[in-house]
Amino acid sequence: LSACRGGVSRAVVVPAPPAELRAAGQGAGPEPSPSPPPRAFLYQIKIECYFTNAPGGSGICTGTSTTGGGRALRQRPGGVYVADTELGRPAPRGWNKDPAILAQMRGEADRFCRHNYEAAQTGEEVGRTVQPKVKVSPMKSESQPHSHLLVCSVTGFYPSGIEIKWLKNGQEQTAGVVSTELLQNGDWTFQILVMLEMSPRRGDVYTCQVEHISLRGPLTVHWEAQSDSARSKMLTGVGGFVLGLIFLAPGLLIYLKNKKGERLRVGARH
Repeated sequence: LSACRGGVSRAVVVPAPPAELRAAGQGAGPEPSPSPPPRAFLYQIKIECYFTNAPGGSGICTGTSTTGGGRALRQRPGGVYVADTELGRPAPRGWNKDPAILAQMRGEADRFCRHNYEAAQTGEEVGRTVQPKVKVSPMKSESQPHSHLLVCSVTGFYPSGIEIKWLKNGQEQTAGVVSTELLQNGDWTFQILVMLEMSPRRGDVYTCQVEHISLRGPLTVHWEAQSDSARSKMLTGVGGFVLGLIFLAPGLLIYLKNKKGERLRVGARH
């Protein structure tokens, strides 16, 4: 559902590490040899924005992560912070107890994401749609000798939300349907394969039906089953036609050459 994703990092120079960090970093045991403390720490805030296609950006949700001085913190969806490293454990205890800090962080993330959403609306990111391309191909099933696979290949669509169904003679099929994961093409479009295992009978019509926000209505591609004898007869007919052309072509060329020679002789007499 996400239409675009952005991030921001902010760096702040801190004069010295907090006492709680120094205590957490030393641990138990003999005191290490004195060394000059670092003069500054790098403090970063990263904000992720997830934009839906909802009008006005009403579907925006945000998350923040903070790193610095060996700490790594994450903000959960509920707004509280958790530590990813041992050095970061003391900080969330104070932050989560202070509503002002949590409100400030949420406000910064919300302002950043909404500003970028409005900027993206003027470009091609928000509201952009690309229609899918659909192709149906038959394959032999390796697991069942007498069964076949129909592969519905859906490629080049955006956004990622899509619904794909298999129909047999107009009835939706749920058994024997297998789908791959949604794959990104690297150009803001997606692709997916949906396969149907079936035992075709002559006259059965299978349909891959695709519904997507870029389409005015369902997009359908049909595949009609043929019996083995019908397929062999068709192949025999095609083969006979091709062989006939092969044998007919030399005779036709000889006839045309003779015809041309007769015209030249008649012209010479006149």
